[in-house]
Amino acid sequence: MPFIKLETFIDAKPQLVFDLSRSIDLHQTSMEHTNEKAIAGTTTGLINASETVTWTAKHFFKTRMLKVQITQMKPYEFFEDEMLEGDFKSMKHKHIFKPEGRSTKMTDEFSFEAPYGFIGKIFSYAFLSAYMKALLIQRNRVIKEYAETEKWKTVLLQTHI
Repeated sequence: MPFIKLETFIDAKPQLVFDLSRSIDLHQTSMEHTNEKAIAGTTTGLINASETVTWTAKHFFKTRMLKVQITQMKPYEFFEDEMLEGDFKSMKHKHIFKPEGRSTKMTDEFSFEAPYGFIGKIFSYAFLSAYMKALLIQRNRVIKEYAETEKWKTVLLQTHI
């Protein structure tokens, strides 16, 4: 099963980075190039523990659907989402937030399994892992940009200290 681990250092407090990371609206902004849209479940604002969101997006010349649930959450430290329905055989994404001085180390631990047996495994390791990693890097780039500037105010209504 492919496993991707990314670390992103963000010059902002963990509370702000945590909330931006679970913002449905900011996620859609970060994935504009795939036309990703939340169509069911929590479709705007901040997603919380046990809630679901269903996404549609265009990947590999086809509109695809992915329904995920927040299966674990400890505010400001981590949350995990897991696929309930979609094209993967399985998918888990753990988001971890650790203070590093006045900054935050945001770690993504992303694992997935493609369908189609041996052919799916070859495709996953040869191509899909790099594709998924690029999507995560793009998402993290946007979170960092919003957290390190005043842009976060356009996404979050509450005040962060």
